Amino acid sequence: MTDPAGYPYEETHDLRSGPNLHESLLGLLPFVGLWRGTGKGGYPDIEDFDYAQEVRFSHDGRPFLAYESRTWLIDAEGRPIRPAAREVGWWRPQADDSVEVLLAHPTGFVEVYVGEIDGLKVELSTDAVVRTATAKEVSANHRLYGIVEGDLLYAVDMAATGHDLTPHLSARLKRIGG
Repeated sequence: MTDPAGYPYEETHDLRSGPNLHESLLGLLPFVGLWRGTGKGGYPDIEDFDYAQEVRFSHDGRPFLAYESRTWLIDAEGRPIRPAAREVGWWRPQADDSVEVLLAHPTGFVEVYVGEIDGLKVELSTDAVVRTATAKEVSANHRLYGIVEGDLLYAVDMAATGHDLTPHLSARLKRIGG
């Protein structure tokens, strides 16, 4: 199979099309797809907020998942106010059911996570956080992802701006399409 430019193995989040899923990704198979939903956020230094989110876990036949997340702040009726956080990266499962995750943020920091795949649950903790001189001070994160009743649920605790790990984000996303 080729993509529109003629290059082989297009990336897909739909397991019914594109290249075969690499066998090392079988532990993350339930996460592959396009997910949308809403969540709640807050932190000691900011006002609580509601957001909408789209998350895409896709693959191109190689032994990693491409990951992209986009969020929008929403009002009480669920209408978008403005774009919010974005992140892109790669999830790299290992033979022992561990996983390495690399995430980059346009606000000037990059995170390297290590964690475990446990059935329909993935738990991640930062191994390293690197930031530019102008980025917000983020020193650590902890993430918990799970497939619950067919939905993708997650929670993020963040250590930033002088605070220890503190609940920051949580969301429930529904699978869209394939």
